[in-house]
Amino acid sequence: MHVLILGGTTEARRLAELLAAPPAAALPGLRVTNSLAGRVTAPRLPPGDVRVGGFGGAEGLAAWLREHTVDALIDATHPFAKKISFNAAHAAATAHVPLLALRRPGWVPVAGDDWHETHSLEGAAKLLPALGRRVFLTSGRMGLAAFAGLDELWFLMRSVDAPEPPHPARMEVLLDRGPFTLDGERQLLRRHAIDVVVTKDSGGAATAPKLTAAREAGLPVVVVRRPPVPEAVRVVAEPEQALDWIRDVQGSGLFPESG
Repeated sequence: MHVLILGGTTEARRLAELLAAPPAAALPGLRVTNSLAGRVTAPRLPPGDVRVGGFGGAEGLAAWLREHTVDALIDATHPFAKKISFNAAHAAATAHVPLLALRRPGWVPVAGDDWHETHSLEGAAKLLPALGRRVFLTSGRMGLAAFAGLDELWFLMRSVDAPEPPHPARMEVLLDRGPFTLDGERQLLRRHAIDVVVTKDSGGAATAPKLTAAREAGLPVVVVRRPPVPEAVRVVAEPEQALDWIRDVQGSGLFPESG
């Protein structure tokens, strides 16, 4: 059985580790290929075969599924990787390959949070001038053009790799990779006199401490809500659930084993 994991996330790497661990011996003849988009310079590589780069859209992915006799496809990409998720849904349907989406749950506001929700980075940029002047921007290095015209604001932008223009004129770049600690996020907000935070609703625990630190400091947080998963695609939240699904697919006998 050949499983293709569209990865690059903590959940994808955890699933690959589960599939490589001894308990997965109950999955005889399993082959796992991990696909990374290649947007990060030095990604953390999961166990198993790894390919880097795009497929050439939905049709290219469908062709790859057929050519490499893929029996199960798991979309474990970032919650905001909308294009690849819809390409995966189309390709799986075209190639008649079962598809599962592995998505960490989104964040939920709690008492004391001052969240301002929007559905795009452009929407976040429109909200900022009324909320603060010193912005902690944690939405990643892609899409910074949405904030490029806000010359009256100062930005602290944190990402794994350095951003490219266009981006805000008044911006300091902090290159760092999670997980982050609550104490570290508290110190960061104080040190840079941050008065508003911008984040995508990525979910998970690795980057959640900034939300707690902002709540403690009474800071507003602009939250960009995640795009929807394609319709009719089954979604699970935990890598262990994805492992069970793979077992079900292999045990169903409905799909041929890879040669």
